[in-house]
Amino acid sequence: MKRPEPVQVIKQRRDAALKALVDGVPYIGFLGIDFDRRGDEITAILPYDEKLIGNPMLPALHGGATAAFMEVTAIIELSFAYLWEDVEAGRIDLTDPAALPRLPKTIDFTVDYLRSGLPRDAYARARVNRSGRRYASVHVEAWQDNRTRLFAQATGHFLMPDRAPLEAS
Repeated sequence: MKRPEPVQVIKQRRDAALKALVDGVPYIGFLGIDFDRRGDEITAILPYDEKLIGNPMLPALHGGATAAFMEVTAIIELSFAYLWEDVEAGRIDLTDPAALPRLPKTIDFTVDYLRSGLPRDAYARARVNRSGRRYASVHVEAWQDNRTRLFAQATGHFLMPDRAPLEAS
């Protein structure tokens, strides 16, 4: 009988998979988005930066920065959920660039701006409502100081990639 892997090995594999997904999207680095993973739950963090302010008179976060933050959150959550079983079983090693999967493609993404985003850190979590072989639906909620007081929410529909990893070009 095969011995179960130590918890730390599994945790390191999960963290490495998330880091590989995030590092594969340069725009995430440009915006400064970070991700905190606890088990299979991922929270996206958008640290405050002056470049994210759209209206300096209020001041308020730019709507485009808010939408991009939420769309990135949805794509990373969807990709991580999509890869979860393979990562858990150790079937893929995302530290190998050739093993990086294609990311889901956005079909549409609708944002509801509920109130102005204040000049401070923002957080978001995505929930996959439906995910099939070709199509997925994701809901995202964003907040700042109080998890129950959302400043934006969004729903996105995505075209899922083929299971084959990226081909080396």
